[in-house]
Amino acid sequence: MKLKFGVHIEPQLGYDFENSLNIALNAEKLGYESFWCSDHLFLNEKSENQNCLDAWTLLAALAAATTKIRLGTLVTCNNYRHPALLAKIAASIDMISNGRLWFGYGAGWKKDEYNAYGYPFPKIQYRMDMMEEALEILKLLWTEPSPSYKGKHYSIENAFSAPKPVQKPHPPILIGGDGEKRTLRAVAKYADYCNLFLRTELEQKLDILKEHCKAVGRDYDDVGKSLFAQGWPGVFVTDNEEELEQHLKWRVDNLGVSREEVLEDARSKAPGSWVGYPEEVLERFEHLIGLGFEFFQVMFPGIGADYVDAQKKFAQLVMKKL
Repeated sequence: MKLKFGVHIEPQLGYDFENSLNIALNAEKLGYESFWCSDHLFLNEKSENQNCLDAWTLLAALAAATTKIRLGTLVTCNNYRHPALLAKIAASIDMISNGRLWFGYGAGWKKDEYNAYGYPFPKIQYRMDMMEEALEILKLLWTEPSPSYKGKHYSIENAFSAPKPVQKPHPPILIGGDGEKRTLRAVAKYADYCNLFLRTELEQKLDILKEHCKAVGRDYDDVGKSLFAQGWPGVFVTDNEEELEQHLKWRVDNLGVSREEVLEDARSKAPGSWVGYPEEVLERFEHLIGLGFEFFQVMFPGIGADYVDAQKKFAQLVMKKL
């Protein structure tokens, strides 16, 4: 099994382009496979003056400014862009990057963004229906010269879509989320990769994906397994006791919890830890690799120099040892 590691940022936390480019270029030098960003419109009700770069605009800029690292969304919200337009945006970035796009996709969830931007926010079953129709349209536009499609939510008619993606038949599709009935079924039907979070029932989620694969006649081993490790404030590893204590204090100050609660959260749900000395963090990734995960999108604390320093330490103390 060949392991892949990507770096992940949440643009709504205030990244500007210089921060994002620096992280991507350093990740490229350090041997990370990919750079990922979430697809959000703002952080919260206090974010009127806080940067939140558009995910696809950011990827387009990074596609032109990098040479090796792959680029992806973790994950694109289906409802923010019509799938026909998104097919063209994604194919354009795949061309600009010379075939380095990962296509991360989801049904959407952040209701306050929908409300603020005037997007309807239907019930989850309808959002899932819309995402599945959208995936069918995306694949048609990426592979056929002028396809037509008529669904309940979306339609296209003799739609030209050029350029086509450089990657054939299309960029690899990664679906994020672990909803047992619909999301994991959509993974089995449409996706190249399943992207999960670390939860106590993680093995159960994989068993359910296996059943969905069986139901649609797909080999479970044909679906790549990736995991987002971890949400804000991110993974932190060091072999220096003073650095670890300084970082734990930073977490306490920013999270408003005790040192014990910080450590408990970092060590929960699986052996090892997201925060600590190399042997603790290695134990966690070794456990996940044992479950079949081969791809990790890793978020690190901070935005500027702190993020870059953390991604360097992780590459040296964890990546190189797995």
